[in-house]
Amino acid sequence: MSIAQEPNGKASAIANGNPSTAGNGQGNAGAGGKGRGGANAHADGNGKGKASAKAVPTPIAVANGDATPAPAVVANGNAKAPVSRPKKNGYRPRRGKTKPKPKSTLPTVSVIPLGGVGEVGKNMLVIEYGDDIIVIDSGVKFPGEELLGIDLVIPDITYLVQNADKVRGIFLTHGHEDHIGGLPFTLKQIQVPVYGTRLTLGLVKNKLTEHGLIRDAKLHEITADDVVNVGAFQVEFFRVNHSIPDGIGIAVRTPAGLIVHSGDFKLDQTPVDDKVLEFSKLARYGDEGVMLFICDSTNVERPGYTPSERTVGDTFRSVFAKTDSRIIIATFASNVHRIQQVIDTAAEFNRKVAVVGRSMVTVVDVSQQLGYLNIPKGMLIEAEEIDRLPDNQVTIITTGSQGEPMAALTRMATNNHRQVAIRQGDTVIISATPIPGNEKLVSRTIDNLFRIGADVVYKEVANVHVSGHAAQQEIKLMLNFLRPKYVIPFHGEYRHQATFAKLGQTMGIPDEHILRVNIGERYEMNEEMVQMTGTVEAGSVMVDGIGVGDVGNIVLRDRHHLAQDGVVIAVVTIDKENGNVLAGPDLVSRGFVFVREAGDMLGEAKSRVKDALTGRNTGTTEWSVLKNLIRDTLNEFFYQKTKRRPIVLPIIMEI
Repeated sequence: MSIAQEPNGKASAIANGNPSTAGNGQGNAGAGGKGRGGANAHADGNGKGKASAKAVPTPIAVANGDATPAPAVVANGNAKAPVSRPKKNGYRPRRGKTKPKPKSTLPTVSVIPLGGVGEVGKNMLVIEYGDDIIVIDSGVKFPGEELLGIDLVIPDITYLVQNADKVRGIFLTHGHEDHIGGLPFTLKQIQVPVYGTRLTLGLVKNKLTEHGLIRDAKLHEITADDVVNVGAFQVEFFRVNHSIPDGIGIAVRTPAGLIVHSGDFKLDQTPVDDKVLEFSKLARYGDEGVMLFICDSTNVERPGYTPSERTVGDTFRSVFAKTDSRIIIATFASNVHRIQQVIDTAAEFNRKVAVVGRSMVTVVDVSQQLGYLNIPKGMLIEAEEIDRLPDNQVTIITTGSQGEPMAALTRMATNNHRQVAIRQGDTVIISATPIPGNEKLVSRTIDNLFRIGADVVYKEVANVHVSGHAAQQEIKLMLNFLRPKYVIPFHGEYRHQATFAKLGQTMGIPDEHILRVNIGERYEMNEEMVQMTGTVEAGSVMVDGIGVGDVGNIVLRDRHHLAQDGVVIAVVTIDKENGNVLAGPDLVSRGFVFVREAGDMLGEAKSRVKDALTGRNTGTTEWSVLKNLIRDTLNEFFYQKTKRRPIVLPIIMEI
């Protein structure tokens, strides 16, 4: 067991396999001081057993993998055994509605999503009890077409910065960008421990190295068998299946009740790495009693089950068996299981493999070093070696499955890649489905590939991709295992939340217990009640180049305006003594009209500006007055002539 001292003097322990009982119940210590105790409050100065008014159930003691509920401490110091409640349709009867009981004496825990609800991406969840906060994930969201020039979107962590002394750690569920991509930006503002599995931290280390943060980072590697006692929380983990190895769900024991976070998951009975989801832990949590289940809702609209990842490998073998040309496969760089299946299939058909694309190279290197990719010796070749081998011995794994303009496959399809060009007869497999918003980009890439003469295999014509997220029947199975009192669907837009609510009701969960939360809302809850008690500062922060948060709505509005109507620059030279026009106005158009074809209109515009300046009543030289006059004159004239409103930038020079 390793002990790490937290900033407030509390110890954080990681115990392999056997969690210790965390002392989280509050009781009186000594003659009158307060302290954190175990299952029993300390005796006061009069020798009487006395618990704080806030002291209720202590965390569950787990020994040798079995969960045993500890008795609750009540106000008179006597322990009561947990009340056994009859079950109906597999669920414990609901004791409370979403409106709180006004005199509930049980402690409450707060849950605050800073991202990942009502949207897909930038996942970040805050769990707060007293002076302790833990955070689950710190992701990014990739910008849509409306966010012109924006590179990334990250959560607004103002609340965490304001309460930095309370944050005990960040727990990562897996290594996808929408769960770890925002971590460098978070750690630049708050320095806290980070907990993750081996592959997840391997990918994190690369990111932190790029940002110059690796030296000061406090990274703690955990496994699904570990338990972390941190502040008021006892954190356990359980293995899940997803499209990247080493994914975990998280179970958080709080003084108010048990919270289970699914992470991104699917129920794959035949995973590529043969590591199935840990159903036994889910059953144990369900028997123990789950207060809140935070569930992946990405595929809640899909009936049935998500197919196993192995089915994609069958398609790969079918394509390889009938192809003598080069095979180029584009997929998500983080889909290590998919990459492993490509490598296995290439080995089966005596092909070499080249990895192209910066992010793909990074993931393959990290995964191979950590033992998550098994690549036969001598199979990998450099991109420069591709043309030296016969076509039937070459397989290329690359990025660009989403049609990103700068990704490797997109540049290959437009003959702009410096190492690889698509040739007539090549077979290209796009082993992914378009993320919402990327459909046009992917379609354009496929069209370009067909124009070159490539044979393109994509999801509409073959089973070359399966999702990493659970469909309806898998979500139902999770709900049956856990039998939660409250549920928060995450990793989905509002339509996913609404669909999840209908699905949950078919499972016997009251509609008011399925919380459709918004970013920044604070929900306080215990076994008797749940209530939204307010909001915290939250939202989206734009990352543009190295600038973080310096692009807001006003800048984006100007970018849209420039993109839609262009800009006209008006340059005028005036006498600084009397304001008379000495030269100009000269007009420069960019993105509005082509000067050579609109000379007459621009000439008339110059005359209008000159007349407006010479016809004013006073010879003012106040720049703001002159600029407004030029701007109003040109705006009115251009709208009359074109029904467009370009941005007008007056420039005044004085002599």
